[in-house]
Parts: sequence; C-alpha cells; structure tokens
Amino acid sequence: MTLQELKYLVALADHGHFGRAAESCFITQSTLSTQIKKLEDFLGVTLFDRSLKRVAPTPIGREILQAARNIVEESERIRELARHAQDPMARTVHLGVIPTLGPYYLPHALTLVHRKYPGLRLLLREEMTQQILERLNAGTLDAGLLALPVADDGLRVEPLFYEPFFAALPAGHPLAKRDILKVNDIMAEKLLLLDEGHCLRDQALDVCGGGSRGREEVRATSLETLRQMVGLGLGLTLLPALAVDAAPRASKKAVEIRPFRAPPPGRTIGLVWRRRAPFPETFERLALLLKSALPGGVEPV
Repeated sequence: MTLQELKYLVALADHGHFGRAAESCFITQSTLSTQIKKLEDFLGVTLFDRSLKRVAPTPIGREILQAARNIVEESERIRELARHAQDPMARTVHLGVIPTLGPYYLPHALTLVHRKYPGLRLLLREEMTQQILERLNAGTLDAGLLALPVADDGLRVEPLFYEPFFAALPAGHPLAKRDILKVNDIMAEKLLLLDEGHCLRDQALDVCGGGSRGREEVRATSLETLRQMVGLGLGLTLLPALAVDAAPRASKKAVEIRPFRAPPPGRTIGLVWRRRAPFPETFERLALLLKSALPGGVEPV
C-alpha cells in the first residue's frame, strides 16, 4: 500500500467517477482502475460500489477513506512544512468566501494582503456556507471567510468583525420618515430574502422572527437583485453594512437606507481553517492582519 494509492482512493471518492478522478490525478482511467483494484486486493475488502451511477464507497470503504484522508493530509503537511519553513506567508491559499461578503469586503482585504504579504497568493472561490465547509473538510479549500457561528470541531474559527444590518426600504415608504428604526418596526412588513442556502437568509429570518416565513413572496440570488426589488416597491430587506454603500447611483434614489437602534442586529464574520491544516501560522497571521485594519461600517469583536 502506497501513499499514491491512497491519493487515488481519495480522488475517486471525491469525484464519484473513474474518468473524472483519473483526469484529476493526471493518469488514465485504466491505470486508476488497476490501482484501486490492487489496493482492494491488498486490503481484502471492496472499497467502492461500482453498480451505482455515481461510484460510492462501501461502508468499510468510508471508514478506510477517512483514515486515508488523514494520511494524505499529513503528508501534505510535511511537504508544506518543508516548502514554507522560512516564510509561511509565501504560499498559495485557496480561500472560500460567501457571496454576500465577497464583492464588498474582498477589495479591502486583498489590498491589505498584497501590501503586507506580497508573496501570499489567494485563490478565491465564491460559494455558499455549506459548500465552503464541505470543501474545507475535503481539503480542496484551505480557509474560508464566513458568517459565524460555525459548528465543526475540526475547524479553527477566528472572529474578525461584527457587521451590522441596515433596513433597505422603497423610497417614500412610511418607515423612511424615521431616522432610526427598531426591529419591531419591520415585523409586519413584506420581507424580501435571498434564496435557500444563503446564510444571510437565515440570519434575516432570525432577526425578524419566524413569522417572516409566511410573508416572503420573492426570493433573490444576490444582494444587488434584492436591492433592485426593494427599489421597485416589492418589499423591504436587510443589507449588511459593507453592501450599503456599494449601491449603483440609480438604486440610491429608489432605496432608502435606515439604521437600527443600538445594539443593531447583524452578523459576525470570521476566518476559518482546518485544525490539522499544514502550517497554521499562515492563517493566524492572515487573521491578525484582517483584524488590524477593518473597513468602515463594521465593528471589532
């Protein structure tokens, strides 16, 4: 049994298809099939159910797969330690970012990183929270910028800042006559929300109460679509602070923004990474940098 065979095992489990797994490993499908069969013969068990449309691990295969992932991850840790022993900030980091944060925070964050650590290369992937967590655990992402809390003992979580929510109202809405709102003021209003899977959707429902579920007639795939819907008078929504000033000029005339009475509702944004990740000092320094220079509109935690 070799480390390379274990890498093939992990690749097949991740892709669920011999052809795609072989392509990811830069080998032929027949070579991958031979190596997996060789490993099964050595262990004396069947690792994959090949009768399904998507190749899936057998029960014993799932247990062995987890051990194989740990071994592959530790081998990568050894390589990373050797490669970056002299400078942990001269490496490539695959970073996942939630869509309701990326467009508004990344320009600020990337500018900071480039100035402080020019050797640190961030490869960005914008996905929803659940997909980022899955990719972190699978090892295809190194870290994630997410809204907290994150319930996963295998991840280390470093809170970065608190981002208040603002009410976005159609121009001329009766609530727009007030300078500051209370959360109760919007309880009876039609609430426009993001589609299922966006963590901001769940946070908005938490703020406005479970009764909001019956009032949501329109769902959007992005904050900018929500903003346009508000401008059309279809309802109101909650916007995170960093998204407030990012509105196009036309939207600013059609949408009124109002703060909430202190303490305002909002979300805590954090950097998360695997506890067993190679060279954790990279992420610790990155978190310190991001916390040291916050964009306007957010609060330190």
